[in-house]
Amino acid sequence: MHRTPVLAVALVSAAALAYEILLMRLFSIGLWHHFAAMIISLALLGYGASGALLTLAPRAIERHFAPLFCAFAAAFGVGAALCFLLSQHLPFNPLELLWDPWQPVWLMGTYLLLSLPFLCAGACVCLALARFRGMQARIYSFDILGAGIGSLGVVGLLFVLSPQSALKLVAALGWLAAACAWAESGSMRRWPMAMLLLAGAGTTLLLPAAWLAPAMSPYKELVQALRVPGTHVVLERSSPLGLVSVIESPQVPLRHAPGLSLNATAGPPQQWGVFTDGEGLNALARFDGRRESLAYLDQLASALPYHLLQRPRVLVLGAGAGADVLQAHYHGAARIDAVELNPQVVRLVRERFGEASGGLYDGIAQPHVAEARAFLATGRERYDLIQVALLDGFSASSAGLHALAENYLYTVESLQEQLRRLRPGGLLAITRWATLPPRDMLKLFAAAITALERAGVADPAARLVLIRSWKTSTLLVKNGVFDAGEIAAVRAFCQARSFDLGYLPGMRAEEANRYNQVEGPTLFDGATALLGPGREAFLRDYKFHIDPATDDRPHFFHFFKWRSLPELLALKGRGGLPLIEWGYPVLAATLLQAVLASLLLIGLPLAWITRHRAAAPGPPGARGRVLLYFLAIGFGFMFVEMAFIQKFVLFLGHPLYAVAVVLFAFLLFAGIGSRAAARGPPLRWVVAAIVASALLCLLLLPLLLRHAMGLPEAARIALAAGLIAPLAFFMGMPFPLGLARVEALDARLVPWAWGINGCASVVAAVLATLLAIHLGFSAVVLMALGLYGLAAAARP
Repeated sequence: MHRTPVLAVALVSAAALAYEILLMRLFSIGLWHHFAAMIISLALLGYGASGALLTLAPRAIERHFAPLFCAFAAAFGVGAALCFLLSQHLPFNPLELLWDPWQPVWLMGTYLLLSLPFLCAGACVCLALARFRGMQARIYSFDILGAGIGSLGVVGLLFVLSPQSALKLVAALGWLAAACAWAESGSMRRWPMAMLLLAGAGTTLLLPAAWLAPAMSPYKELVQALRVPGTHVVLERSSPLGLVSVIESPQVPLRHAPGLSLNATAGPPQQWGVFTDGEGLNALARFDGRRESLAYLDQLASALPYHLLQRPRVLVLGAGAGADVLQAHYHGAARIDAVELNPQVVRLVRERFGEASGGLYDGIAQPHVAEARAFLATGRERYDLIQVALLDGFSASSAGLHALAENYLYTVESLQEQLRRLRPGGLLAITRWATLPPRDMLKLFAAAITALERAGVADPAARLVLIRSWKTSTLLVKNGVFDAGEIAAVRAFCQARSFDLGYLPGMRAEEANRYNQVEGPTLFDGATALLGPGREAFLRDYKFHIDPATDDRPHFFHFFKWRSLPELLALKGRGGLPLIEWGYPVLAATLLQAVLASLLLIGLPLAWITRHRAAAPGPPGARGRVLLYFLAIGFGFMFVEMAFIQKFVLFLGHPLYAVAVVLFAFLLFAGIGSRAAARGPPLRWVVAAIVASALLCLLLLPLLLRHAMGLPEAARIALAAGLIAPLAFFMGMPFPLGLARVEALDARLVPWAWGINGCASVVAAVLATLLAIHLGFSAVVLMALGLYGLAAAARP
């Protein structure tokens, strides 16, 4: 090959990163979106394994570079579609992980199968780095520039294509990269072969999209609902924010009213079910303008604040299909502002179901398409009532599958913002699913206490009310003290509807647990313990993790404690397994499998070749430094990247946007930095610049969250990229600088170094998430800076 195939490298890297983000979207539909760390880890496993594979055949790289490159690129084109299709037939179910001995096997099978396309893409890049000596900085820059473009481009693609159609296009890019590489090879027969490879791309595009449609888990709410006779999907809309599905059930009418009193005499009118990615059931009710048809809404636990306020100005956060909007309308709200993140849902209610919903978002309420925290941070209007809707589905919530998800709506800082937007005497009302033993509501109650204390409130107990129905719990936080009349109104409301008091200023223990009886007044006991002097001991000794979530540790749904696991497993025969929060054990299992897989596919081949070859690459002391250096920068880079992805979820409003934008910015500017590394700047100065840039980011990000949340989406993306740019620029330098030193030492160590870096990155992608859950994102970034310091000390 006469020319360096930088265009082909950029294309295959763009395809690989687009595939990575596309897998997150497909996993969101098929399983749950909280497996992002696993997907990033398996991508890196494939990249690392490619280095180990090529270390075994250094002569083949020299002799057969062009055929090998084209073969791996074309294999990516085949594998991207085929491996996903095969993974759909593996019976992996995270809910069964701890009792079905085959589930770890299926998890490992899924993990390894989906890493194969990334192995092919990584092999292309590693081949180019090993073959064209002295060109590492240029090749590496095109590699990560292409990857950056792919990560952002696929998000734009998902606005116009379904995920399965986008998957075909991404697979075709692999064939296109192979055709470009062969055309640049200088072979006499280059054009006929290039045309044949282009035909492979065309064939991939002609595949029926239905073959690649993600199969939903049978445990998802939509799949369960469709089992009801006569139930069918009437409408589906797809975007990067989710697959919105609307169902109707004419034979067995849908009746969705969470927290409805058992004393209620009227039920809801005709309803449609609205799901996002098969979860989070929202009921869209038919409303013909007759107020009496909405009488059931006064029998919900969430109706309590309307019995303490007169004609309130209401803000509904997470309005969805509008059930809480109708509740406010029924109770005579003077004004209703409805905030919903997904524009598809607002458009659907306003246009497709506008007449049937009685003009819900075209007259009854003023809809705002925005992220809730962004709306709170930028608006100035104050409200009598802020109602936080029941945003997630009961099945996923009760199974603990949200444990890995960042949720910035229930953090202490979020509650402080919501309280600041209340008028004097205004109420914040939050409804959650009731769980036994209580978890969600106690964690939220603890966060509310902390938010009030930070605001300088001397007696938080006088501003809190908590009630429980048979299915939901509702917490009220007042911008003021509950007076005797309001306390009496709460008691009357609960008595008329057979709701239980969880906490009320001045209540006695015997007033709790009267109607929907459980084993003991656990909600009242927990609330009083959190308000008392023994709060820290209670939080420490409670069987679940209910410390308040913060913006630095926003995993509200993380309740798992390792010391409770033996007790819960011992209750297996008596229904104890549903008490286990499954998201966290799945992540821990993924970490274990990432370590095993990286050692098996990367570490062992590298160790074998070093031990058994007569001319093992490099002197022993140098190999040790290479090992430590590339391990350190692999862990360091991924720690920073994963922490920033999670931190920017709040600023950019959606996990997929955060992944795409952060990856794009890191890869784009790291690519530019890698080109600058060709000038050979001193490593110690590069590491010093990384430390300074990272600390600056940690200082500036809170200011962005405070002052720039309300900016248009494009402006926030530009600000995020601008903040990341200096850090990413310098983080792009250590790898090519180290690789250049390795090549000067012994060129055979280049694939070895690539594999070691990949091995570290595989484990770091999952480990960073676990550390962030326990220590916070800022601590993960600081650990990464220490690792870069270690790399500077151990440079080859």
